[in-house]
Amino acid sequence: MRTAPYIPLHTLCTLYKVERSFFKGLNDNGLIEIITIEQAPCIHHDQIKNLDAIVRLHQDLHINFEGIDTVLNLLDKITQLQEELRITKNRLRIFED
Repeated sequence: MRTAPYIPLHTLCTLYKVERSFFKGLNDNGLIEIITIEQAPCIHHDQIKNLDAIVRLHQDLHINFEGIDTVLNLLDKITQLQEELRITKNRLRIFED
C-alpha cells in the first residue's frame, strides 16, 4: 500500500508537541507550505526532513522564525560550497595524476 504524500497538521502537532499556530507561523514566514486537502491543513511529506530541523532549532535553541530562516539559508550555502569544493578537488586530481 502506498503512503499518502500529505501529513495532516493535527498529526504533526501531536508528534512534535507544538501548537497549530507554530505551523501557521512557519507558513507565514515561508519556511513550510501548508496545503488544505479535504478541509484539513496538511504538509507534504517531502518537507518533513526540513521540518525536523526547524522544530529542533526552535525547541532546543529557542530560535525565532527569522533566525530559523537565516540558519537554514546558511546551511544551504554551506552545502553548496561543499559541493563546489568537491568538484574543484576532482578537477585538481586530473593534474596530480
